[in-house]
Amino acid sequence: MNVAKILEQRRIQWQELEQLCDAMEMRGRTGRTSKAQHQGAAGVSRFATLYRAACADLALADSYHLPPGTVAYLHRLVARAHSQLYRSNRFDPSVWFDILFYQAPQQIFADPCVRVATLLFFGLFTLSMVLGANDDWFPGFADAVVGNQQLEAMEQMYDQPLFSVDNQTSSLDHYISMSGFYIMHNTGIGLRCFAWGILIIPCLFTLAQNAVILGASFGYMARDGVGGSDNFFHFVTAHGPFELTAIALAAAAGLRIGVGWFSTGGLTRLDSIKRSATRSVPIITASVTLFVLAAFTEGFISPSPLPYLFKAGWAIASSALISFYFVVLGFPRAAADQTLASEQD
Repeated sequence: MNVAKILEQRRIQWQELEQLCDAMEMRGRTGRTSKAQHQGAAGVSRFATLYRAACADLALADSYHLPPGTVAYLHRLVARAHSQLYRSNRFDPSVWFDILFYQAPQQIFADPCVRVATLLFFGLFTLSMVLGANDDWFPGFADAVVGNQQLEAMEQMYDQPLFSVDNQTSSLDHYISMSGFYIMHNTGIGLRCFAWGILIIPCLFTLAQNAVILGASFGYMARDGVGGSDNFFHFVTAHGPFELTAIALAAAAGLRIGVGWFSTGGLTRLDSIKRSATRSVPIITASVTLFVLAAFTEGFISPSPLPYLFKAGWAIASSALISFYFVVLGFPRAAADQTLASEQD
């Protein structure tokens, strides 16, 4: 057996392992623009296979006393691969940047549960708002959905000025306490939508119910002659985009786990739920982030004496930020599709 000739034929695999080492040392992963076999879980498996083969080649080269240059090269290559394969999970800003601005938005955009929850929520919200604002089209719609007493209470509440010059309502402590209250309130809505997701139907019902009630309330307050409508839109405009999107995403995260419970794809039910729970992490993380942003906006900006033009501008900027993250950054790309497909397999 000509060992030197055999090892020389394996130089292509050594170079491939060297390229993967370069990629992992620079970016912390096997690379996203290289071959499909270097992406995601397949890339990790390929790296481990090449590492084991290089270890065997080193042992063979050492035993047969091949040229010192070849042995030294394999020693360095195996050491580099070993360091990457068994490295500790230290904080790497580039890895977190890639997860936050590349992997997460594309995974969320491509998830069917996100699309279903978003279309259901915003579709019913818009339809209810139109029906609530035009009483001639569907007489009594807002009264039937929200209730007369609730609508009257809302009118009376927003007839009061949002901001007063006395110390109680204009202090920083007041805004901080209001932010804390809204965080708890909004988190409760998100948790209900998320928790019902495991059963799918109750989650869809809760999401649809919130969309219809909110939409009908918005539509009713937009009618001419309704008391407190100016204060109402002064209050809800700024934090609306963050809050409404967060509710839809919370339901989508719950639905993702529920789908894993009913559709296992050949896995055991427990393994299917674990996989779905992992895939729901970016969605629920985005939802929590938006809930927090909505709460702080609702506590500090919505009830403040800032002009409506500023609050409308804040809402437009919030909508643009949400669209940029979930649509522009999340728009499907070939590499992401391959990664998602490999995860689904």
